Amino acid sequence: MKYIALTMVREHMEDIPSYSCPDGFSIRTFGPGDERHWARLERLTGEFPDQEAALAYFTREYGPHQSKLADRCFLLQNGQGEPIGTATAWDHDFAGAVRGRVSWVAIDPAYQGRKLAKPLLSAVMARLARSHGKAYLTTQTTSYPAINLYLSFGFRPHLVHQSCEEGWALMEEVLQRKIRRSPE
Repeated sequence: MKYIALTMVREHMEDIPSYSCPDGFSIRTFGPGDERHWARLERLTGEFPDQEAALAYFTREYGPHQSKLADRCFLLQNGQGEPIGTATAWDHDFAGAVRGRVSWVAIDPAYQGRKLAKPLLSAVMARLARSHGKAYLTTQTTSYPAINLYLSFGFRPHLVHQSCEEGWALMEEVLQRKIRRSPE
């Protein structure tokens, strides 16, 4: 599938879907040493070539803000307490204003397809709603299952560059659903 970067926005933080973890799974917040779990999970999902590159990125992006992570970075864990997913409720400038940002969502491929992303995204969205009236995220066409999830959480396409139209047309075809709004 062609890779096209996409942006999605949620213009309000009302009526956020809420999902609980299935039996045997739980969500906790970030603690000391969890940067290694974050890096492992992001490498497993193909975001980085190796764990060292993921850890270096984590240190650059989040290192100066370590105190925020205990409240904003979530880890999904299996019954043995092993982190199998992560997502972060971050702040970021978007179109000239600070918005909540759903950032770095990853689920270990061995656990994908078990509806575990819904509870993880629920936790992130609930945290963002405490501080923000709007949210956004960035993704890509190759993450079409995640895009389907984001749509179910009220996110909508935001056209940033010309290739976005092509990307959203591709997503409508792949997901077999209407995504783009008709001009009014």
